[in-house]
Amino acid sequence: RRPGRRRRRAERYRGRSGWWLEDDIDWQVRPFRSRSGGSSVGPMPMNRMHQRLCSSAEWAQGVKDQLLPWALNGVDLGDDVLEIGPGYGATTRVLIDRAPRLTAIELDPALARDLDTELRERATIVTGSGAELPFPDASFSAVVCFTMLHHIPTRAEQDAVFAEACRVLKPGGVFAGSDSQPSLRFRFLHLGDTMTVVDPRTAPARLERAGFTSVRVDLAPKPKRALRFAAHKPGRPGRDG
Repeated sequence: RRPGRRRRRAERYRGRSGWWLEDDIDWQVRPFRSRSGGSSVGPMPMNRMHQRLCSSAEWAQGVKDQLLPWALNGVDLGDDVLEIGPGYGATTRVLIDRAPRLTAIELDPALARDLDTELRERATIVTGSGAELPFPDASFSAVVCFTMLHHIPTRAEQDAVFAEACRVLKPGGVFAGSDSQPSLRFRFLHLGDTMTVVDPRTAPARLERAGFTSVRVDLAPKPKRALRFAAHKPGRPGRDG
C-alpha cells in the first residue's frame, strides 16, 4: 500500500506548471535541465530531486523573472553587495547585472568552485560560512540571501548569519532577501533535507536582536508561499564607517 500512496501523491503533481509566486514550488515529476550539467553536487543537505530543481533552467528563469524582482522591490543595494549562499548561482547571475561589485560566499566547495570558474570575471566567489564571514567590519553596502535560510540547520545558526550580516554591512546598509514558507509540496520536496523554516512572526525581533533597525518582513499573498525581508544597519551611509 505504501508505494501506491506515494505514487498517487506524486501523480497529483505531475505536469503542473507555474512558479513559486503562483503555486509555491513546482518540482514536477520529470527530469530537470541543469544549467551546469550536474557535474558538481557536493555535500549539500538536499535530496537529489531538490538538487535538480535548484540547478534547473526552469528555476533560474523563475528567479530572474519573479523571485528577485519581488524580493528586492524598493531595495537600494548600493555599489558593493555580498550574497550569502548562492548555491547553484541562479540568483548570482541576476545580481551581477544589478550590482557594480558582487561577492558571493558559498559553503559547498564544489559549488563555489563551479561558480568561480563561470563568473570570476564578473564576481568574487569565496568558499565559507555565512555564520563566520571572512570579511572586515563595514565592508558592504548590502548583504542578501534568497531561499537559503531554511537550509541552515538551527535557529541559532540562522541568528549567527543575521549578526554577521549586520557586522559586515556599512552603516545604513541593507540586509535583504527571501525564503520559502511551509506547504505540502515544500515539505515533500524537503524529504530527508534540512528544513528550518523562518517564522515571519518572530523574524522581526530576531533581526532587531542582531542589530538591525527599520525591519520589514512580509508574506506574498496567498496562495503564494514565501516571505521577504529588509533590515538596515544603524547609521548614515558614508558617515559612520
